[in-house]
Amino acid sequence: MTIPTRYREALNAQSNGALALVESDDGCLLLMAQRLWDEKVATFSSDEDDTERRRFWLGLSDTPEMDNQGRVLLNPVLRDGAHIQRDVILLGVGAHFEIWDSATLGSHKQAVRQRKRGGGAT
Repeated sequence: MTIPTRYREALNAQSNGALALVESDDGCLLLMAQRLWDEKVATFSSDEDDTERRRFWLGLSDTPEMDNQGRVLLNPVLRDGAHIQRDVILLGVGAHFEIWDSATLGSHKQAVRQRKRGGGAT
């Protein structure tokens, strides 16, 4: 995928070219500076309660590089895990980005709205 020009400079400044891509348990991919990923992983304990969190942040992660045109290769395993097909949406959410399959994000938003209205998840 291609990172929009307006985000490339900020991402490069934060990361010095070292990126991390993580499969989120929310159904998207997280793209961030590897430094942020390192900080997060350092907080994990060896406690059994952290097993799932470690699985996503360690086992389901990659360290892609951004090329000169701002393209980042999405690892096929991570892409499949987030159900990314063709159309993607990049959301800036603080210190990292979320990469969503367009249809998956639509379903996620609908489920969140339904839950907030008190109707439970669909």
